[in-house]
Parts: sequence; C-alpha cells; structure tokens
Amino acid sequence: MKSVRKKIVSSRSEFISDGLNEEELSADPIDQFEKWMDEAMREDPEMANAVHLATIGPDGRPSGRIVLLRGFDQRGFVFYTNYDSRKGSDLKINNNASMTFFWSKSYRQVRIEGTVFKLPPGESDSYFSSRPRESNISALASRQSRPLENRKILEERVRELENKLKDQTIKRPDNWGGYCLSPLYIEFWQGMTHRLHDRIFYRRENTNTSWTRGRLYP
Repeated sequence: MKSVRKKIVSSRSEFISDGLNEEELSADPIDQFEKWMDEAMREDPEMANAVHLATIGPDGRPSGRIVLLRGFDQRGFVFYTNYDSRKGSDLKINNNASMTFFWSKSYRQVRIEGTVFKLPPGESDSYFSSRPRESNISALASRQSRPLENRKILEERVRELENKLKDQTIKRPDNWGGYCLSPLYIEFWQGMTHRLHDRIFYRRENTNTSWTRGRLYP
C-alpha cells in the first residue's frame, strides 16, 4: 500500500519583533532568563513554566517530556519528580540533560543544557509540604513510568491511602524529590520575520568559570 504523506501548513502570520541587541541583554544569562520568564508569566500565568525536559536513556536514546519549572537561581533550574520514573532512572546513569521553553505569544525560545543534581532533602521536604494534599497522595500511589494493568488499580490505591492517612501529615516518600539542572549553555531565541531569527548564546566550561556570549545563524 502506498503511503500518503500528510503536509502540515502553518497559518501563523509573520511575527514582528525588534530582535535581540547584545548591549541590552544581561551579562548573566540567569538574570536575562528571569526577565523573559517574568514577561512570559504576565502573558500566560498558567503555563509559562512548562518546559520540555530531555534526558538520555541507558541505550543512548533521548527521552523527552513536559515538566513544570518550580524555581531557578544561580545554581540552576528546579523540577520535582519520582526518582524511580523514567527520567529519574535516566539521570542515575547519565546526568546530562536539556530544557527547552517556548512562549508562543512572544515567539521566544530558551534552550538550556547542563548537568543535573538532586536537591538537598530539606528543600524537597519543604516543597512537598507546600503541595495540595491530593497531589501528595497521588505521589505515594503512583509507581511512575511502570506498567499499569488498568486505571481502576491506581484509583483503588488512591482510596486506600486516603483512608489510611486520614487526618495524618503526609511525609515525602524517599523516592520523590527535586532536581536542579546546572546550566553550561543557555540560548535565547527570538523569532523574527522571514525566518531570520535572532539567537544569542551563553556558554561556560564549568560552574566555576565565567560566561562567554555569542551570536548564531538562525
């Protein structure tokens, strides 16, 4: 049977932007990211912190998924998950990872590459205790990324935990917590007309060296 290739045609009109001027960008990419994130939060407060996280499996193949950025500082970019999930298992073997943000309203993208480390238990405890109780029950009930025969099994497990832990403080499980991606490369991408996009990157050899900055062809 002859296959039929489906053609994807975008209806997006050309995006008008002033582009990126190196003299107006912060010398520190974390400060520049904060400016862009603040603008993105004003435009889309519910999903501006959604980010594509890519890890590398034991077979050398990349694996990606959307997670939520829960904070950032000079150490890097923070997210939380089950340590036994696929991404957690990947990071145990290879702690190299990347993040990609895309904000459609401003037609901006930020690419981040670096190494990932676990947050101290106290930070994970603090974040876990700030979450809705229902979310913490879900964290206990889910064997994240493992095969599930049917949804009823999961729902029954949730009900059992709700009854068992009724009126009790839910403690963070040992296999759940925070990670921080420590950046070695950060790229700011601004969409422009006729695909002549602006790309400015910051790079450093390790966390003890200073950032260098440059421009890339679109």
